[in-house]
Order: sequence, then C-alpha cells, then structure tokens
Amino acid sequence: MAAKEDAELEELIRNAGGADSEAEDDGPEFDLITLLAVARKSLPWILLLLGLGITASWLFLRYTPAQYRSTSTLKIDEKTEAGVLGLGGLGAVAEQKQSLNKLSGEIELIKSDIIYRRLKDSLDLDVNYYVQGTVLETEMYGSSPFRIVFEPTSAAAYDQKINVQLLSSTRFRIVQPEQLGGETAEHAVGAPFMAAGFRMRLLLNNSLTPTDLEGAYSFVVNSNGALNEYFNKNLLVDIINPDANTISISFTDRNPLKARAIVNKIDSVYLVEKLLRKQEQATRAMGYINEQLGENNQKLGRAEEDMQAFVKRNGTYDVKGDVGQITSLLQEQETEREKIQEQIDVLNDLAKLIEQERLTERADGDVTQSIPALADIKDSQLSSRIQELSDAQLDLKRALLSYQPGATTAMQIKEQNIANLKRIVRQLLRKNRQLAQSQLIKLDGKRSELEGRLRALPEKQTEQARLQRPLELYEKYNLIMMDKRIEFGISMAGATADFQILSPASVAERISPVKIMIYAIGLAAGIILGLGLIAVRYLMHNTVTNIRELERNTGASVLGIIPTYDKEKMAVSKMVVDRNPKSAISESIRSIRTNLEFIASSKKKRLISVTSTISGEGKTFVTVNLAGIIAASDQRVIILDLDMRKPKVNLAFDAENVKGVSTILIEKHTWQECVQHTSIPTLDFISAGPTPPNPSELILSARFDEMIKSLHEHYDVVMIDTPPVGLVTDGILIMRKADVPIYIVRANYSKKSFLKNINKLIRANGFTKMTTILNDAKTTGGYGYGYGYGYGYGYGQGYYEEPTKPTGLLGGLRKRLS
Repeated sequence: MAAKEDAELEELIRNAGGADSEAEDDGPEFDLITLLAVARKSLPWILLLLGLGITASWLFLRYTPAQYRSTSTLKIDEKTEAGVLGLGGLGAVAEQKQSLNKLSGEIELIKSDIIYRRLKDSLDLDVNYYVQGTVLETEMYGSSPFRIVFEPTSAAAYDQKINVQLLSSTRFRIVQPEQLGGETAEHAVGAPFMAAGFRMRLLLNNSLTPTDLEGAYSFVVNSNGALNEYFNKNLLVDIINPDANTISISFTDRNPLKARAIVNKIDSVYLVEKLLRKQEQATRAMGYINEQLGENNQKLGRAEEDMQAFVKRNGTYDVKGDVGQITSLLQEQETEREKIQEQIDVLNDLAKLIEQERLTERADGDVTQSIPALADIKDSQLSSRIQELSDAQLDLKRALLSYQPGATTAMQIKEQNIANLKRIVRQLLRKNRQLAQSQLIKLDGKRSELEGRLRALPEKQTEQARLQRPLELYEKYNLIMMDKRIEFGISMAGATADFQILSPASVAERISPVKIMIYAIGLAAGIILGLGLIAVRYLMHNTVTNIRELERNTGASVLGIIPTYDKEKMAVSKMVVDRNPKSAISESIRSIRTNLEFIASSKKKRLISVTSTISGEGKTFVTVNLAGIIAASDQRVIILDLDMRKPKVNLAFDAENVKGVSTILIEKHTWQECVQHTSIPTLDFISAGPTPPNPSELILSARFDEMIKSLHEHYDVVMIDTPPVGLVTDGILIMRKADVPIYIVRANYSKKSFLKNINKLIRANGFTKMTTILNDAKTTGGYGYGYGYGYGYGYGQGYYEEPTKPTGLLGGLRKRLS
C-alpha cells in the first residue's frame, strides 16, 4: 500500500512539474489591453520624460552660445588676357572653357593668406573683448568701453585671456591668467604697463557709465595663427551655379555684427585684390608689349635696311611690279612696231601708186577717200603733196581729153609740174621710210634691253619676297603692339574688377542652436523614451493584470474578480465580509458564490479546494471570505487548513493551532475535538495542527477520505485551503478529490507563466471543473461581470507577507507612478 502511494505521489509531482508529453502553449501574443494598461500606468513617467526633454532643450538653449551667419553672393566674370594681347583665337577658346576650375581658384584666393592679411589690416581683429554675463561670456565687437593698444616683446604670450576690472574713469585692474602667474595690478588709464609679455595701454572709447564699472571684462590678443584658424573654421565659400559663375561667401560667428562686418570686408578686400591683380596683369601685359615693341623695332630696322640696300642695288621697290611694267612696255613696243610697219607698207604702196599714176580713180580727186591709210601718215607735207599730185594728175587727164601730150605749152607746164611733184613726193616718201626704219631699229634695241631685264627679274623677285616677308611681319606686329599699348593704357586708367556683388552681406541670421529644432528634439526624445519605457514595461510585463488575460491564457472558467481591499492594513488574512456585508468586496464574493451554483449545485454536498501557484496570492483570504459568504446563505460550511507547512486559517480567526488536521490524520484527535467556531453560526474551521514531517503521505491516507466523508455528514460545504501547487504537490492531491477546484491568481502579482501551470494541471489531471478567481484587482468603477461601483476596494498587502505600502506624500506619489 505504501509503495503504491509513493508511486502515485511521484507521478503527481512529475505532472505538476510539467513533465507531460503534451506540447507547450504558444508564446506570448500581442495584448492590446495590456499595452493600454501599461501605457496608462506609464503616463506619469511619460509626462515626466517629456518635461525633462523640454527642460533639457531649454537648458541647452540657455547655456549654448548662439551662432550667427551672414552671407553675400558674388558673380565672377573671369576672362583670359590672351585675347587682348592679340591672340584673339586663343582668347576666345579660353573664355569658352571657363569652368569650375576658375571658380575654384577664386575660392582659394578668397580663403588665402592674402585676403586674411587684408582682413587683419582692415578690421580691428587683433584683440577680442569680452564681458561676462549671468551665465555666458559675450564678445563685445565694436561696443567695448575700452580698447587695448599693445606692442609685443620677445616674451609675448598670445591667445591668453586677461581679465580687466574698470575701477573708475582713471583706474583699472589687470588680472593675468593663472598660467602666466595670475598677477593682479592696478594701472592708470592711458599709462603704459606690461602684461603677458606685451607693452600695453588701456584707452577708453567713451565716458564710463555705472553699468560699465560693474562689468567683468577680459580681452585676448590674437596671434596670426589663431586668426587664420578662426577664419578657416568660420569662413565658407561655395559655388552656387558654375554656369552663371556665382559663389556665396558666408561667415559664422557668435556676434552677428562681427559676422556681417567680416563678410562685407571680405567683399571689399576681394574687390581690391581683384583690382590689384587686374592692374598687375595690365602692367605685366604693358611690360610685355613694350619689350616686344623694343625687340620688334630692332628687327624692323634691320629689315628696312636690307630692303633699302636692295632698292638701291636694283633701283626698284617693286620687282613684281617691274615684271608687269616691262611686259607692258614690250606689248606697247610691239604695238608701236606694228604701227610703224604699217606706215612703211603704206609708204611703199603710195610709191607704187605714184609710179603707176593711180593715186585716185574718183572724179572729185579726193585721195583720202581712195587711200584711207593716208590719214595715218603723220607727215602733213607728204599728205598735201600727194593731194597736189593727185589733183595735178586728174587735171592732166582732163586736159588730155582735149589735147595731145606736150602739144601746148600749158600741157608741158602741167606735165613738168607733175614731174616736180613726183620728185618731191618720192623724196618725202623716202624720208618717211628712213624715219620709220630708224624707229624700228630703236624699238628692237629697247626690246632686247627689256627682254634682258625681264630674264633677270625672277631672281630679284625672290630676293625681294624674302626681304619683304619679315618687313611686313615686323610692321604688322609693331602696329598691333602699339594698339594694345594704347588699350592697356586706357584699361589701367579705369580698371574694374571682373565680378559683381549680386547680394551684399545679409543681416546675420541665427543658425544654431535652432530653437524649434532643439525643442522638437527634446520633445521627440521625451516621446521616444516614453515609448521605449512603455515597450520595455510591456515586454517585461510578466504578471497577470486583468481578467481578459486570465480568460485568454487559461482553459479554466473564471468565477469572478475580487477587488483590492484597502480599508485597513492586515498583517495576515482576515474575514472582512462579516463586517460590511454591503461592501463591494462582499458583493464580488457573492457573485463568485452565485457562479459556483452553475458548477456544483448547493443542493448537493460540495468539496471546494482553494489553491494557488505560490504563497502570497490570497488563497487563504479567498477561502475564509468565500466560506463566510456561503455560510451567510444558510449553508453549513467548514474550512480545513491543509497547508500544514505554513498554516494561516487559524490566524484569520485569531485562534490557536495546537491541534487540527495533522492530529486528526494520525488519529490523535477526532475531527469533532478539533472543530473551532467563528462569529458566523454556520461557519466552522479546523486548523492545520502541528506541522508533520510527511504532509503528502497523510493526505494520501485513507483516514483523509474518511474525515472528508464524515464532515460531509454534518456540513454542506467543505472548504479546503491547500498548499501552493507551484511549491508542493499536496494541493494537487486534494484537487483530485474536490468537486470544485479553485485556482487563485493575484492581479499584478502572479506571473503569466503561472497560467501555463493551470493548463498543465488541467491536461495532466483532467480537472474539467477547474475554476479561477482573479484576486486583488484594481478597479475604477466596476469589476467582475457587470457589477459596477463608483469606488475601489481591496485588502491590505501586509496579509501577503510583503512590506507595507508607503504612506505620506512621497508614498502616494510612488503609488500613483507605479
């Protein structure tokens, strides 16, 4: 019998420990209700985090120096000087290739030491003046009540902050930095003094006011390296549009006036530098032009001398023109020769006609009509004699018609006159022929001379062309250089920079910290942290909080909810339903009693066991109060405290635990001897009795069943307060014998994993009538299945053997935030 009981006990332990072969429950699912509950509980923390984010943003803005930026826009029209130097094609190509490289070069010029030196010379940047405010130190650019005139020595220490206190309009105090000894000395205004290795004088910019005397001032003598670093860090030059050749110049500083002044000064010094560069280019170009003119003039002089010697040697400036001239002369001579030859032919024909007496056949005797060539004869005497001869011969012919030749004296005179005229004409013809022949001879001589000159011309023409080419080149280049020298003289007189200020330095705008952005970041950080808090609390939320979780995660029926009871503090569980029968907690337990009727009718004898997973979940409290409510309905109820390892039922009724269940099971006492009565006539209880070494074996004994059977003969309901099933197996043994096993789950205390234990018990032991009660649930006007009240209830946490809840303002705040 003992071996059988031991085997059954081991099997129950394995079942309770989850050693069953069934699959585990699914993992946790997303629970919107729980998330909303966690969010509601986290709302004060979220508001606190939002407040901290806004406060942090305000503190950041309060203690972070503001940065201001001023910006100007320039349009740079870079042009090459090759075009103005006479290399027009190259200049056009260079201008067409204007690109990003040119603008990059201008950016490097703006950010170069050249511009930085001009900035230092133009602006008073050698010394920075500061005034200490309530929190931050502010630079006084252009508004300092004093200025420092300094002269460095070999021991000068730059970039050191020296404190100044104005004592009056005539005295001041200097405090040197700690690293330089921290000396303090008073000096007169305007008097020289030594500080940080400088010979200095402090001068007032205007009359001091009481406010000026109260200020805490300091100044720093900047080194060139510090200023260059300051410029490099805060100066920004960007290309806006490469096609339009536009760039922006911006400067960032904590003082808006200083930022704008520096941008304006950069524009002006850049303009000056561009003018100087342009004038320098013009000067270099002018020097180049003058140098080239000097060299070219020497070459031109030598070329002119060579050409002059050629002209003297050849007697001409234009050999090529001489060829045409000689050719033209030869053509003219040939034409003249033809004319002379025609004259000779005419003269020969006239001689024949005279000998043949055929000068004219015309009746009127007009020789010029019969011989047209006679008009070309330039000898007028010959022409007139031939006309006389023709007239005489015509007159003789008419006379011969009437007379015989020589018949009369008149005829003889006519014949003699004709003979004389012929002799004269022959002489004139001979003379003209001789003259024409001499002209032909002269023409032939000239022709030979011209042909000789023409044969020598190609060599001279080549020589002249060789001499003419450098002469023309030097003359043309000389003219170009002279024109460019005039142009550069004009450009130097009115030089302008090749850029335009499209937008002058703007009023410095605050760029950091941006208030809206900082506050948005602070607000976002608060929201993110709040959401993170909700997510963490939700993920770490491993306790049962509401009845929906209980219903969703267990297969057991839910009998009801018992709200939190905070009317009084209780170190142990007590019966409270008899004190205030109309309270909400009493009503909630009555609702549970009613729901029990659907599981086990009150007309039958019932054995009800109450258990939980671990201690502190309120099973004893539920047991005694549920028994009290059932007893109030005229049913005889007895409570058995079977938690023999840690009995509490006797404490609930302020009774002793000298004898009880343990002594009954060992047959030391009868159950009648151990029954103790309560304030409710129909409610009795039997305490656990002294703690035995083997509670499980006692429960498995036949004496336990006999005791239950005997109790059923005298009581309608037997309520058993069992040990926690998560710690020992006693409760499982009792639940198998119970008509209604009740499992207590405490809100915000019982782990969600405990619900899996309920399901395992149901599957492993076949507890089809397993029920659950949600205990200690916080309500805000309602609980359970339709029972609503305008206030909350519960019972003290001291009963759960936990530290008592905090009191006072801090305790109330902690309670609300939790």
